[in-house]
Amino acid sequence: MAIRDTAPMGAPIWIDLMTSDTHGARSFYGQLFGWECEDPNPEFGGYANFTLDGKPVAGLMSKMDPSMPDMWGIYLEVTDAEKTVAAVTELGLPVIVPVMKVGDFGTMAVVVDPTGAAIGMWQPDQHKGFVYMEPNAPGWCELHTRDFTGAVGFYEDVFGWTTRLESDTPEFRYATQVDGDSMWAGIMDASAWLPEGVPAHWSVYIQVDDADAVIAKAVELGASVVMPAEDTPYGRLATLADPTGAMFKLRG
Repeated sequence: MAIRDTAPMGAPIWIDLMTSDTHGARSFYGQLFGWECEDPNPEFGGYANFTLDGKPVAGLMSKMDPSMPDMWGIYLEVTDAEKTVAAVTELGLPVIVPVMKVGDFGTMAVVVDPTGAAIGMWQPDQHKGFVYMEPNAPGWCELHTRDFTGAVGFYEDVFGWTTRLESDTPEFRYATQVDGDSMWAGIMDASAWLPEGVPAHWSVYIQVDDADAVIAKAVELGASVVMPAEDTPYGRLATLADPTGAMFKLRG
């Protein structure tokens, strides 16, 4: 993967894990991807950053609601979080986390898109998010939704995406956020296969050199395989759940 020095507005800028076991997550992701974890920041509820070679790669925090599943969250870059949340509110959509300034690091919010998927936003100040894509770092983010057309329109209108339709068949309908020839995130029509009761959701892929080796290591560390590795035109893809059930994907 190429180094990600800059990205268009609306592109994924950060991911974080809300977990029931921060100690276990530090160990699991540290052994699996070589991530190190900074000390928790008590000023921000014990939030901590994972780093890779000294660069921020993801966040970690104890989940606030024990009834919610452990999960990874995705944040898109915005220039004005207040304005973006206002646009969401005007559409009558829920706001999960209102606009919140996080010290001098930046400003965040979490909303629900019209297809039911939660999506965060981050207006960076001192914390620039992850600014690269390379092995053992976030390599791709995509939305799985039952309302493909509604999703594409929302992310174009609210987050300023320029999109390109990559495929438009009943078997595989997919659009990407593009900036010139570069692709930054995806929207997949999952209406044909998303199980009943499973809401639309965003997924993060971690880029790896050898997906099969990482899967084997993950299982040794207590993870489970949700979808085995499969060769695709976009790489060798797999879905795992970490020891507490938070799902993430691999792209090798």
